[in-house]
Amino acid sequence: MRLWMKILLVAGMTLAILVPLTMIRGVIQERQAYRVQAVQEVARSYAGTQAFSGPVLVVPYTDTVWVEEKDEGGVPHRVERERTGRWLFFPETLEVGGPMRPDTRRLGLHEVRVYEWDGVAKARFRATIPGTDPDVRRRIGRPWLDYGFADVRGLLEPPVLQVDGRTLPVEDGLGGDGGNGVHARLPVPAPGSALSLDTRLAFTLGGAESLSLVPLGKQNSFAVASSWPHPRFSGSFLPRTREIGASGFDARWQVASVATNAQRQYREGRRLPASVGAGSDADPGQVHRDRPLDAVEVALVEPVNVYSQADRASKYGLLFVLLTFVGFFIFELVKHLRIHPIQYGLVGLALAIFFLLLVSLSEHIDFAWAYLVASVACIGLIGFYLVAVLQSALRGWGFAAMLATLYAALYGLLVSEDNALVLGAGLLFVILAGLMAITRRVDWYQLAGGSVPPLPRG
Repeated sequence: MRLWMKILLVAGMTLAILVPLTMIRGVIQERQAYRVQAVQEVARSYAGTQAFSGPVLVVPYTDTVWVEEKDEGGVPHRVERERTGRWLFFPETLEVGGPMRPDTRRLGLHEVRVYEWDGVAKARFRATIPGTDPDVRRRIGRPWLDYGFADVRGLLEPPVLQVDGRTLPVEDGLGGDGGNGVHARLPVPAPGSALSLDTRLAFTLGGAESLSLVPLGKQNSFAVASSWPHPRFSGSFLPRTREIGASGFDARWQVASVATNAQRQYREGRRLPASVGAGSDADPGQVHRDRPLDAVEVALVEPVNVYSQADRASKYGLLFVLLTFVGFFIFELVKHLRIHPIQYGLVGLALAIFFLLLVSLSEHIDFAWAYLVASVACIGLIGFYLVAVLQSALRGWGFAAMLATLYAALYGLLVSEDNALVLGAGLLFVILAGLMAITRRVDWYQLAGGSVPPLPRG
């Protein structure tokens, strides 16, 4: 009975340690939320996550038509009505590219990655304006080239637009049904005329965290190069070629119109998402996951996200406590030691405080050094304490050495995201095998004060 009472007591102490572990995970998630707020604050004062689309040639027109309508007495009459519409023409070829200069803005403890992108968008149009209709009196308005930007505050200099070698004035607003962007007016074309335009827009665009490009051309070529060595490529299409090294990255995309729904989505009225920081409180990743237009995306990411790493580490906290308490329990059985529940609890709290030390230190120093300092501090404290609890320096520091092995294994899991599952499964198997090997000769019935029941016959 005493054995089962001890087992229940150990299990209860393990569950009790869940309270500080849960509180520490809450602190980590709170710090993550502060990081998101820092991104939004920088975006509000500088520019948010950016996206670029265009150009699109928009030709408005107004048709005057005769329609039959009934008056108040129900008598039909023919009356003239005006109907407005517009034709949308997309580029035959679209080339967008330029170097991206990364930088960081600091807000409190948090660093936010920003950039300036020297973008150039070259497009070639081959469009035929519909001819006249004898049954319709049509008036064609002044067309315009539509360029979309997720956050126009990021335009650090006035864009320079050249059409067939001539510089045209660029105006704000209007770009995309009153959405964010710029536009440039063109001369009114004649009905049935063929338009051939070569356009070039040069601009410097500031943004935070990520950049998206929309493939609206029939043939699209995108190229982005930067000195930032840790890019993340996402969106609807991955780069066709990429080079990533310590000096930065160079990525290129080739997207054909048959492989994307961007043109159809544009015709349906979809536009670029509202940029984070431009009146939006959404998480940057969530905004881009909900992007209505097909696009390619490159993000400047941290090499190590300390909060996600600390959060992943804290998920193993209960396992650390459980294994430590099982080790104490085995010491009590094998060496006939008496370990008080308070001593269990103090060691469990020392294990829990490791994760709090880890996240607090990692906000000031590199994650690897933070992990080393926090683990050495906690292992040293536990080893010093266990020398007295286990009544032997060899046992105390030997137990601390086993904990150090666990911490080293956990660090391997954290830095090997792709292999975390197989490494974690292997670690658990090795631990279970060790416990079974150590206790394989323990007579549990004798320890419990009972007798072994006879085997059934036949």
